[in-house]
Amino acid sequence: MNFIETARFKKAYQSLPGEVKARVKEALRKLADNPRYPSLQVKKIKATKDIWEARISLDYRMTFQIVRDYYILRNVGHHDPTLKNP
Repeated sequence: MNFIETARFKKAYQSLPGEVKARVKEALRKLADNPRYPSLQVKKIKATKDIWEARISLDYRMTFQIVRDYYILRNVGHHDPTLKNP
């Protein structure tokens, strides 16, 4: 799978602390290798048609869509605000 970053994802990623950016990169490697990797806890976001979330850490999440052979990265950040606006 390949990744496509939306402008919103890029902007949100740039505002993250360095330690969290490193965790995001690691999560993306895991997602590419195995979307069912246990620590990612990938699941569909309720009340959405096709948006998924993955766990970065206890407090951080990223959201994405799957379209053909691509993960479209939508948002990344603190748990609640990110999942309220995936």
